[in-house]
This record gives sequence, structure tokens and C-alpha cells, in this order.
Amino acid sequence: MRIFRHYTDLPEDARGSVVAIGNFDGIHKGHQVVINEAGSIARATGKPWAVMSFEPHPDALFKPDCEPFRLSTMRTKAHMIEQLGADELLVQHFDFAFAGLTAQAFVEEVLVKGLGATHVVAGYDFQFGQKRQGDCETLLRLGRDKGFGFTAVPKVVDEQGVVYSSTRVRDDLLAGDPRAAAQVLGRAFEVEGRVEHGDQRGRQLGFPTANLHLGDFLRPALGVYAIRAGLDEGSQTHWVDGVCNIGKRPTFDKGGDVVLEAHLFDFDADLYGKHLRVKLIERLRAEQKFDGLDAIKTQIAIDCEKAKEILAKEG
Repeated sequence: MRIFRHYTDLPEDARGSVVAIGNFDGIHKGHQVVINEAGSIARATGKPWAVMSFEPHPDALFKPDCEPFRLSTMRTKAHMIEQLGADELLVQHFDFAFAGLTAQAFVEEVLVKGLGATHVVAGYDFQFGQKRQGDCETLLRLGRDKGFGFTAVPKVVDEQGVVYSSTRVRDDLLAGDPRAAAQVLGRAFEVEGRVEHGDQRGRQLGFPTANLHLGDFLRPALGVYAIRAGLDEGSQTHWVDGVCNIGKRPTFDKGGDVVLEAHLFDFDADLYGKHLRVKLIERLRAEQKFDGLDAIKTQIAIDCEKAKEILAKEG
């Protein structure tokens, strides 16, 4: 999959695509239907299959003081979109200048002049352009005028008729239910980042940890989770079972931001500075404060055994 950073510099063989457009934060099952619909049309018409997303997320631009809410970094998003089979990903930089484009200008400058789109696909609730003045009706009308087709994908719902949405994933994670979030995503929720140096407390306890600061990621309910950690090795990812704590380490009065501390089973390689992916499988318990190091060591051992039992059943 080729990745491009701006609609104005696409090579000629990347133009003329069938493009799915949206923020696609999390690439949940609803997003997958939108993206795959573009793929079906692209394959049927012999055109490139493209996905256009925006970075940073528009909410981060317009609400800079909001709590972290991201379900996927651009790297995670690219992983998932590539797995779906898209030919191209356009990561459009989203700033106030781009946000100021009118709906008409977005269609003319971005979709027609920039992408040369032959067909556009979006979710039923997609809005775009200055002050969100454009919607699916706008794309259908202007598409007829400018020579591209348009498909609006209706709501995608589960067996109970509940719509798949990023908000639903966030609510599940905040409630400490990563399994429910996985039902919406179609896979386990994961965070990723560079492993940073900590205070070596885990190693002193006999349970060394790889520490990740969550950055713009949503903070799931604090606590201990059974996890699978992925180490990128070229085009492959090596997965290792483990357990992690997401929290502020109240026993040591650390305070500050939330940190993810992952302990990987039967693994002792140096991970500092490396990129780590962490899938949350199941929450074991809430974060708690202990009376001392012995109490912590006892509980961590219990957590590890419970996590191993859970992960053994995952296959």
C-alpha cells in the first residue's frame, strides 16, 4: 500500500481512484464496510482503491484542550487499512487552512483536481467543508456535476441493531470492557508507541516492564489487563503474551500522566527505544495502592497466572 501526504502531489497512476473518505478513528466494523465498499467498486471498475483520512483528527484541532480520545494513531490506522487490501492511503494534513475550504472547494480542489476521483464512498453521516456545510447530499449533487459517482453507506449495526461507532468503542474502554470494544472493532483494541526508560521498579520486583506513554490515545479504565504485545520485525509482527498496568502507580505516589507498563512472559530482550504494539484482551482488576513491595510482588504473580489462563484460551 502506498501512502501519500497531500492531495496536490499524487503521481498520475494514483489518480482516478475509487476513494473512501472519513476520519476512520479505530477502523471499526462500520468503517470497514465503508472502506470495503470502495474496494468492491474499485475492483469492478479496474480503478485504484484509495482511502483518504485526516491527521490530526479534526477534533484535536478544534478542541485542543479536550481529554485524549484517539483510538488509533496514523500508524495503527495504516496497519489496519493495509490489511483490508487498499492500494493507497492519503493522509491529508488537517489544519485551519484546510478546514476553511468550502464544501464546493473541497470537491473541486481535492476530489476533482487533486485526486481525479472516479467514485467517492462515505458513511451516511459524513460531513465536510467549512463549518461542516457539506454532506452526502452535497457529494451526490456535485458528483453528478463534476463527473464522479458517489455511494453513501448506511448505518452498520450489530445483531441487536446497535450502530457500530467510535463513541461506542470509547465507552466500552472507559468502562473497562475491552472485549466489548473488540466486538465493535472486529479485533482487540491496541495502543502503540516507543518503549521508554522507567524507574526500573518492575525489574527490582522481578517483573521487568516495557513502559509506554499513551500520548493522544484514549485512557481506558485504569487497572491491570491481560495483553498481547507485538514487536514489529520488518513486515512481520512477533506477538508475546503478557500483562500490563495502565495507571499512575499510586503505591509510589508517582502522580502525573497515565503510563502503560507491560510485563511480557518468557521474554528478556532489550526493548528500549523500540516500537511496541499492545493489545488489551481482558481487564483483570482495577489499579490499587499496596502497603509495600511484598504485597505488590504477590499480587503481580497472581495477575500473571490469571492472565496466562485467559490468554491460553484465546488461541
